[in-house]
Order: sequence, then structure tokens, then C-alpha cells
Amino acid sequence: MEKQHLSNDQNTAQLEAKISALEATLLEKDSAIQKLNQDVEHLAFHNDQMRRLIFGSKRERFIPQVHPDQLTLSFEEEVAAVSKAVKEEQEKIRIEYERKKVRKQHPGRMQLPGHLPVNEISIEPKEDTTGMVCIGQEITEELDYTPAKLHINRYIRNKYITKENEKADQKQVIAPLNRPLHKCIASANLLGMIFTNKYLYHLPVYRTRQMLIQMGITIPDSTLESWIKLGANLLRPLYAVHRLHVFREIYQMIDESPIKVQDRSKKGTCHQGYMWVRYAPLSKSVLFEYYKSRSANGPIDDLSSFRGFVQTDGYSGYTFLAKKAGLTHLSCWAHARRYFETALKNDKERASHVLNLIQLLYAIEAIARDKNLSHEQRHAQRLEKSLPVINEIGAYLNKHKGSVMPMSPIGKAFEYCKNRWTSLQNYLTNGMLEIDSNLVENSIRPLALGRKNYLFAGSHDAAKNIAMFYSFFGTCKKLDIDPLKWLRYVMGNIHTTPAENFKELLPQFIDKSLLQE
Repeated sequence: MEKQHLSNDQNTAQLEAKISALEATLLEKDSAIQKLNQDVEHLAFHNDQMRRLIFGSKRERFIPQVHPDQLTLSFEEEVAAVSKAVKEEQEKIRIEYERKKVRKQHPGRMQLPGHLPVNEISIEPKEDTTGMVCIGQEITEELDYTPAKLHINRYIRNKYITKENEKADQKQVIAPLNRPLHKCIASANLLGMIFTNKYLYHLPVYRTRQMLIQMGITIPDSTLESWIKLGANLLRPLYAVHRLHVFREIYQMIDESPIKVQDRSKKGTCHQGYMWVRYAPLSKSVLFEYYKSRSANGPIDDLSSFRGFVQTDGYSGYTFLAKKAGLTHLSCWAHARRYFETALKNDKERASHVLNLIQLLYAIEAIARDKNLSHEQRHAQRLEKSLPVINEIGAYLNKHKGSVMPMSPIGKAFEYCKNRWTSLQNYLTNGMLEIDSNLVENSIRPLALGRKNYLFAGSHDAAKNIAMFYSFFGTCKKLDIDPLKWLRYVMGNIHTTPAENFKELLPQFIDKSLLQE
């Protein structure tokens, strides 16, 4: 009987061991299944993002699915608990913002500009009009185009000499000849066309050569490349002055973008370089700088003595800026919004709620622009209207951060804002600051267009030339200056301008009346 009891205990122990082993195996398989489900969800999300990149609209916008006149039910307890005063203020902002979006009537056919020369062409009927009385005219205007033409400037300078003095000395006199490039047959106008074709319209050099052939002259590619190199060297000191003034700005936006560069040390492949771009909103100045890597050491080292505001995207290389003394780091609400926009399919309720609140922040900014508020007025409006909205976003993120998967799209959106919460609020501290860094991203667009045309820079020096001309032309665009007129003036006057007055040649400081033809 005792043996039977021992045998039953052994069987029970064995069964319990098997059950424990099976439970462990089951837990292991459940964990594996859960991980596979997460991987599937993760891959499905990225597949959806790729399909959007290929087939979808590239414009970032969020349109709530609920009709604005329809009453909504709160899906979370704290939404209903938000203060009545904040909700009423938000509704006022929304109504005022929506009123601004009313579609205007089409203005009709575009009026032709009045500054263009007019060539009047009279057309008489073929019929005999003898004895008829003219009772009026019908006038039709069309915009015409005259193809570009080349011509030769022949400078004839008379040389004079004085009579001999008592020492039998004579003095020779001749008018000075001021041309951009010594011993170069290209004028400032022709060089300006070549540079704007290459760096403004992103045309490879061979296309400019084809245009010149159609005008009646064949110039070898090597000659054109030589002109570009010499012209870039001519403007290099002016670029150094431009860089100096941009770095003196108290408020800068910084971003970076890749560019492929041919490198003789890497046969068969291109070097991956980076353009670091600064935009100074107060003077509307653009500065491109070429670096061989994305390492922030070079550009950030330049900020070692900087005191002011720096606004960036979410690149991790900028995170230590928040700890730098004398420097206020601002993050970008457009990047934060982008995370929540991509998380809509993952968690529509939470993502939509935050997007609605971010939309209110941008509505407040739009109202300030429409009213043309001063920096002081915009600062006061932000403290009154934007700060309560940001506080609501912060409370919502803090409430829900523990109930979302960290690696899910909505979890990443929460984490992005959490890690940058102070820098996201810093734009409230001064009315001159912007809510996002879209202005510097817009300045990078010419680089993206150029990459599609010339594919890569021919050398590291060529990449530096791209940075210089993109800086000048980007600043001209921000200040509504014709880049070709500016470049022609600068190339025609840089030799006669003292170095200490180079500032007066920069687009942000030049007298625009000098650029009138």
C-alpha cells in the first residue's frame, strides 16, 4: 500500500513537471506569436508608408472625418474634463480659421504686366474701305517671346600720351577696363546666364552648351567648366562675408540633406556628402555649407560661441543643443505632426485627437499672420491661446503614454514629443520665433530638384560651389530679388568694391534700385 502511495506521488510529480514544461512552452509560443504579430503590424505599417510615397499625395494635411457642425462624443474621460474656457477659446479660433479658408472667386484672365514694351500691329480688312467710317477698334493682346541672341561687345579705348617735360618723361593715359574675368571672352551677362542655368534652373553644362550652339557659337565643355571655376573663385570672398553675417544672426534654423559626390579615391561609387543649411528668418538669409559627412561636429562646432535660438528637426545629432549654455533649442511641430499623421491607421482615435489640437496651434499662427501682428503681439497671443492648447496636449500624452506599444507608430509619436517637450514649447518664449522649421526645409528644395538633374557633384570643390550659389540664389528668392540681375551687378562691380564694403553687395543688404535695368 505504501509503495502504491509512493508511486502515485511520483506520477503526480511527473505530471506536474510535464504541465509546467507545457505551460512554459505555451508561454514561449504565445510570446513568439505576439512578436510575430507585432512584426506583421510593423511591416504592414511600413508597406502602407511605401505605398503612400509611391502612389499617395505628398502633401501633409489632416482633415477630421467628423462634420464640424455635428456634436461629438468624447472617447476618453479626460477629454470631457477639459476646462470649458479652453474649449470655448478653441472653438473661436477654429471658427475664425475656417472663415479665412472660404474659397475666393476666380479673378478671371491674368492681366499682362504694364512694364513690358508693346509692339503695336495694325491689321486692316482686305475689303475696300473707301468711303467707310471707322466706328471703333477691337484690341487683342498676346504675350510674345523673342529668342535670346548673342552679340559682341567691342571696347575701343583710345590711348593718350603727354608731351615730354623738362626731364623728358611722358605719361600715358587710357580708360580702365572693368571685366569680371581677366582674359575671358565672356561678359558678366553671359556668365550670369551660365551660372543661373546651372545653379538656379539645375541644367547640366552640356545643355547650356547646346543652347549656345543654337544661338550660333560652339564653346567646348572644358571652356565652360573653366569659366564656372573662375567665376566661383571670383565670388568666394563674398561668400565668406555672407557666411559671417548669417552666423551673427540671433535666430537660425538648421537642417541637412545628402548629396552624391564623385571621389577619385572611390572608383565606381560616389561619396555620400551632406549639405548643411542655415536659414536666418530675421534677415531672410540662406546659407548652404558642404561637409563630407553627416556628423554634426563641423556645423555644431561653429555654434560654440553662439548665443541665441537654434531650431532643428528631430535628428539625434541636435539633442545636446538643449544643454548648451546661452543657446535655446527649438524643435519643430511640423515633424511632431508628421508622426501622428502616419499613426492614423495604427490608432485613429488618439492620433486624430492630437492632430486636432496641433491644427489649433497652426490656426493661431495663421491668424497672427493674417493680422500682421508684431513680435510682441504674437508673443502675447501665443501665451493667451497657444499655451492652453499645448498644456492640453501634454496632459493627454502623459495620460496615455503607458497604454500604447512603445514601438508602434502611435508609441513613437508619443515618444518623439516626450523627448522634445521643452524644445517644442520654446517657440512660445519670443514672438520672432516660428512654430516649425519649414522655412529652412523650403530652402533645401532647390537641392532636391538639382539632384534629379545633375545626379551628383563632380568633385568636393564642385559641391562647395553648389553650396555657395545656392546660398546666394536662395537668399535672392527669399527677398524677391531677380538672381540674374543681382549676379550681373555683382560680377560687374566686385572688382571696384573695397573689401570692407562687400556687405553692400549681398542680397540681404544691397540697394535694390541698383539692380534696375
